[in-house]
Amino acid sequence: MRIKRNRTPGSDAAGVIMARHKVTFQPAGVTVEVDSENYPYGDHGLAGSILDVALTHGVHIEHACGGVGACGTCHVIVQSGAENLSEPTEDELDLVELAPGNTPDSRLACMAVVRGDVTVRIPGWNRNVVSEKS
Repeated sequence: MRIKRNRTPGSDAAGVIMARHKVTFQPAGVTVEVDSENYPYGDHGLAGSILDVALTHGVHIEHACGGVGACGTCHVIVQSGAENLSEPTEDELDLVELAPGNTPDSRLACMAVVRGDVTVRIPGWNRNVVSEKS
């Protein structure tokens, strides 16, 4: 006997719950819901990175190198959910160390891949005010 499952929102055809995560960007107070099954969203940093999620959902983060992890301009501060991000590489940690205003909770948005709920703060020097108001 087969058990038929009703398909619910957020599940696949077999009724398996898909991985959905909330990413909150401060100080804008913007929260977006992402589905890791849909990564990559664009070509902004690593597939499913904070930068990929942000730019796809209209949240601007500077990224002078194009999101290839070479400059450090996409530095963000993780306020909660650090355990829900990919582990930082040595190269990422070296660049974060050079970013203005870095903290022990700093990450590069182009390198940190979202794997669960997370809240990040975009430093004031990194925000594009025109983009946030439009």
